[in-house]
Amino acid sequence: MTYQEKKSIVSVITVILLFISFWLYMYPQHPEGGLESAETFRYWGYFVIQLTLVSIVVHIIISIIFNIVFRMTTREKEPTFADELDKLISLKASRNSFFVFIMGFLLAMGSLVIFEPSQVMFMILIFSGFLSDLTGSVTKIYHYRRGV
Repeated sequence: MTYQEKKSIVSVITVILLFISFWLYMYPQHPEGGLESAETFRYWGYFVIQLTLVSIVVHIIISIIFNIVFRMTTREKEPTFADELDKLISLKASRNSFFVFIMGFLLAMGSLVIFEPSQVMFMILIFSGFLSDLTGSVTKIYHYRRGV
């Protein structure tokens, strides 16, 4: 397995564990007020901001730990450059990731059009962010295994 494949697998595991653990930690703290109360919007705004910040920090920490473990176990340095294949795979992964997020965003806006509560919109946005991150990593694994 190449460095990029291993890094993508670690990313998939990290994304899944981070999303599940954060959801289990935050969702039970949901406010009991009305569906459209200011407290509900404050809660979901806080949820999104906190998930974004925690996700960035966790990804940085996991990346550092992964590079240390990779170097210790293989006695190789991580690649310092990206060739054309790496760039092409990264572009395809970004394209697929953005597509999933945009579809989720449109679905979230559609939920408002059909008069669903604002909570549904926030849940769809959060879930589409999770799926887009997952899609990018899985796309990288697929293309490193199967080729472009």
